[in-house]
Amino acid sequence: MTAFFLERREEILRLTLEHLGLAGSALGLALLAGVPLGILLSRRRALAPWVLGVAATVQTVPSPALLGLLMAAPLVGGIGWKPAVTALFLYSLMTVVESVYAGLVSVDPATVDAGRGLGMTESQLLTLVELPQALPVLVSGLRMSAVWCLGIATVASYIGAGGLGDLIFRGVGRGNYAMVAWGAIPATAMAVALHLALTAWERRLRRRLFQ
Repeated sequence: MTAFFLERREEILRLTLEHLGLAGSALGLALLAGVPLGILLSRRRALAPWVLGVAATVQTVPSPALLGLLMAAPLVGGIGWKPAVTALFLYSLMTVVESVYAGLVSVDPATVDAGRGLGMTESQLLTLVELPQALPVLVSGLRMSAVWCLGIATVASYIGAGGLGDLIFRGVGRGNYAMVAWGAIPATAMAVALHLALTAWERRLRRRLFQ
């Protein structure tokens, strides 16, 4: 294990950064699309079952099958980065949308009414009253999406997108267990570290909210 790391440490670092890039890009896109969509659904609640149902259906598709479908899709098709990030984005989107929606609909109506009584506009109510109260739920959803992305990103190496999955699958094919381990260890460590960091942030937000 130690000898393999010393010999291949530059490759391990490069693939770790590729892995983070895949997961981070997908998660960033999911936040950019999911937060406005969650806000929209909280204002148009009749649409929520339909939109969340479609998003949930996407999550039931096995990741190799989804990657295969996206490889044949226009704009994001082919092999490499684009279909991999798109797949991770679709897997992450539901959790982000659902957490934003759940957080906003659970806001205490009395605080919203109080804000209206102070003359706040709808945008001020959203940014100053509703979103701060919904933020712990959003961070909880972000935590689940981030861990999910880091795990699923290992499969992206099947279509040439890089990442730590390269080490894992090459190691399995060659019977090189040190290679498998140095693909799995950084991926696991990143997922655990991110989970702990976002859990701590969520708890801090909840304490501030209920002080």
